Amino acid sequence: MKTLEVRLPGKEYMIEIGSDTLSQVGRTVRFAARGNKAAIITDRSVDALYGDRVRQSLKDEGFDLFTVAVEPGEGSKSMEVYSEVCERLLEGGLTRKDIVVALGGGVVGDLAGFVAATVLRGVDFVQIPTTLLSQVDSSVGGKVAVNLKAGKNLAGAFHQPKAVVIDTNCLNTLPDRVFSDGMAEVIKYGAIEDADLFRRLSSLGGRSGIMSEIEDVIYTCVDIKRRIVEADEKDEGGRMVLNFGHTLGHAYEKSGGYSRYTHGEAVAAGMVKIAEIGEETGITEKGCSDKLRSLIRMYGLPESIEIGLDEYAQAVGVDKKAEGSMINLIFIEDIGKAVIRKMDTASLMELLGRVEG
Repeated sequence: MKTLEVRLPGKEYMIEIGSDTLSQVGRTVRFAARGNKAAIITDRSVDALYGDRVRQSLKDEGFDLFTVAVEPGEGSKSMEVYSEVCERLLEGGLTRKDIVVALGGGVVGDLAGFVAATVLRGVDFVQIPTTLLSQVDSSVGGKVAVNLKAGKNLAGAFHQPKAVVIDTNCLNTLPDRVFSDGMAEVIKYGAIEDADLFRRLSSLGGRSGIMSEIEDVIYTCVDIKRRIVEADEKDEGGRMVLNFGHTLGHAYEKSGGYSRYTHGEAVAAGMVKIAEIGEETGITEKGCSDKLRSLIRMYGLPESIEIGLDEYAQAVGVDKKAEGSMINLIFIEDIGKAVIRKMDTASLMELLGRVEG
């Protein structure tokens, strides 16, 4: 098992990465908890696969348990479901000393984290991510949110977990599309911060190669995110590089009603598109977009998604990195080297029209 510590003043926590860590999760939660009640928030599919094992481990540590299982999918990351889950926790007798356990992928982690950040003005929570995307990205760093009609992740908070428990065995049950979804974020880490990781992903060649070194791959990604989050917890500066591909990716997600494309598929296409814009403006070394395309194809992800300029404009207009008529965009100068550049939205729209044409 590999471990990492996220060091944020007064909010330090451990990340455990290994196989069969689910069977020991009760001890981790017991160490983190102040009370004796644990509320598991999960989805019905994950609950069927792993719920009993997690419940048994928690019971062995003497926890009084109850479970709230939502429908799988992005549709559960809504204000309506958020409200329902909060009501269920209060009906179950949750107090401010008790703990929420988020068991699932990125949707469950974001939803449960936002519930934990806000119910009773905030309770502790532990992340148990079960998808590759949530293991390498969304479970670490304390960003929690639900979607609004206006866009993705627009109602949220910064609420750090008390622990993150990553069981690599959970990845064995993932459909190929869901595994590829997570690979987009793995590729992102290589593109923004670690050229060696980017080259390694090319040599591993696909899912079986990745799984042969999965603990090390996850550790590398999480360690990159840990360093960035420790330097900029509230996303006010350097942490924005983690959004490489996301500004345009959110436009693709919204265009598909948050159901046609997965988050990773949208981010993959967004990384290629922003690299093309970077090459057009001279920010990005020529050939980077081709390197991204090649790796993205290797892992079964789309290299492009076609939408209209009006759909780009709508997404950019509500992007959290926007400042009036300007927006902070994440480019790469080369593979492994990300930069933040301010651009006015009119210029971005012009460039999108140029590279789309």
